[in-house]
Amino acid sequence: MTKENINKLLRDTALNASTRAHAPYSHFQIGSAVLMESGKIFSGCNVENASYGATICAERVAVLKAISEGETKIKKIYVYSRDGWPPCGLCRQVICEFAADDLVVTIGDREGNEKNIPFKDLFPASFTPDKLK
Repeated sequence: MTKENINKLLRDTALNASTRAHAPYSHFQIGSAVLMESGKIFSGCNVENASYGATICAERVAVLKAISEGETKIKKIYVYSRDGWPPCGLCRQVICEFAADDLVVTIGDREGNEKNIPFKDLFPASFTPDKLK
């Protein structure tokens, strides 16, 4: 599969996931798709809760689904939102735990605009597992 085909598949998967978001409070529907090193793709949507602290972002849903299925390394992640917002800080920390060295985050919006950002640029000076040794 070509790089363009993979990107389209990830975008379509993330966009589709965003339609399943449970966002009755913010009305901010986010979808995410992660491509793991194995080639498998997992999707996620944000799920809000009346107890706001119990809300979980689309990126974490996708990553945790992948990890729960035995995957360990994220090769690429696509985040779709109406206005093209990047992952929040908490999501960046979770992504960091499982990121391949060359992980690229693609951020897409409803107009079809996309930004490709190396994860190391998106989350510099990150707190990684090696810091605990």
